[in-house]
Amino acid sequence: MCSAAELLHHHFEMFVDDHEKWKSLLAPDIVWELPFAPSLGHPEKLVGREQVLNHVGWFVGAVESFQFHNLRIQQFTDPLTAVAQVKAQGIITETGKPYSQEYVVFVSVREGKLTHIREYFDPVQAAYALDSPVVMPG
Repeated sequence: MCSAAELLHHHFEMFVDDHEKWKSLLAPDIVWELPFAPSLGHPEKLVGREQVLNHVGWFVGAVESFQFHNLRIQQFTDPLTAVAQVKAQGIITETGKPYSQEYVVFVSVREGKLTHIREYFDPVQAAYALDSPVVMPG
């Protein structure tokens, strides 16, 4: 069985290069939290494989030449949890603008599948690349 750190590595390795195989890493009841996504008009939480695949499908279609780099993964004492810091580059298809991002991603796993992802990113960078306003809460 894979540790959280190993699954997290596979997540970044397959997300772009073998997206169909990446889908096999997801548990049916996965929860993917995106605390800063509402500032872009996107959901804060995706619950279940279908919601995750729909949102990720939008993202994969919106960004071309997407690549992760400078991946650093830390395994927690509990082998079922890990965190990664990673940078990414791509081009937003609709605007032609570069998308440069730095992510911090926490994961939990169960039975060799990703069950929980909490992803932090800079919404200002995303808004710039998408030509979209940042929506302030409240």
